[in-house]
Amino acid sequence: MSRFSQPDPELGHRLSRRGMLGVTAGATAAALLGAAAPANAATGNATAATGGATPVTASGTKGRGRPVLPPGRLGIQLYSLRDKVSTLGFGPVFAELERYGYDEVEFAGYTQGSAGPITLAQLKRLARNHGLNPIGSHVGYYSDDPNAYTFAQNLTKVLDDAQALGLKHIGTASGPFRYGSTVDAWKRAAEDFNTYGAAARARGMKFYQHNHSEEFSFASDNPKVRLYDILLKETDPDLVHLEMDIYWAYVGQFRFSKRPDGTPAPFEPLNYVLRQPDRYPLFHVKDGESDPSNPYGYNMTDVGDGDIDYQRFISAVTRLRGHRMAHHWQAEHDNPAESFTFARRSSAHLHSLREKC
Repeated sequence: MSRFSQPDPELGHRLSRRGMLGVTAGATAAALLGAAAPANAATGNATAATGGATPVTASGTKGRGRPVLPPGRLGIQLYSLRDKVSTLGFGPVFAELERYGYDEVEFAGYTQGSAGPITLAQLKRLARNHGLNPIGSHVGYYSDDPNAYTFAQNLTKVLDDAQALGLKHIGTASGPFRYGSTVDAWKRAAEDFNTYGAAARARGMKFYQHNHSEEFSFASDNPKVRLYDILLKETDPDLVHLEMDIYWAYVGQFRFSKRPDGTPAPFEPLNYVLRQPDRYPLFHVKDGESDPSNPYGYNMTDVGDGDIDYQRFISAVTRLRGHRMAHHWQAEHDNPAESFTFARRSSAHLHSLREKC
């Protein structure tokens, strides 16, 4: 399995995503679409499409138990396919995702380097024409640039664009470190998030924050307090929601199950969801092969190739009363070896999972 190629892959991921988000700054019409290539041009060397049938892999058995994945709830974070969007355009990429059995897409910027102008209304229609529901989008939290396309600098514009796309969720993958890592710093960030959440709610949307592993570290002025717990406590559950990146949460478990003084502080990411399932409308489904020699504990893989038990995780959430259809599951890989292959194999694996009888 490939290993992280940079000394801080988590930081590298945040910075590269922030750079991509920056291209959304400007008028709504600045969103871009690639050249009008035929849909089948996107297939390249990808394996044949799944069609309408439920895919089956070695990790799942067709016909045994109810599918773990709820119908209509499989999405993909388009950051994973940024290379294809930049070379082929959104249309061929959406066509390929439709063939792989995806239902939803989550944006991380509305251009991703694609060439050729298109309005957000056209982008929305293009997704819908391929049976894809635009479910959410990642936008930066703050910037030193007063004109930056972030919640802090341009909240109205961010929400205008989300409404134009018909999004039900609008969020950020930035950590709440704007003011530092003390208890009071995170309380201030929570106030910001409550403000954004109230503004989003007024437009019929949910504001959300997507975690990396550092959110599970400890306050610099009180190492007994986990920062993620401050975020949950200080934000209004009716205004601020969470998108748990399950991979990064388990990296956080590996890195921060002990306090700085070495005393045990174990936690289970799934338990956060089971305690407050209504706060987690969205999830990122990415996988990792366990590797204790890696400072992050895992080597990121395509979904199904790693050691995170998604049969257990998704089943535990969807079996909660009233929650089978209440959540959205977005496949993601920060740097896939071949992004269409990642998308196809991840969909096949997740569709193959069955609940234990």
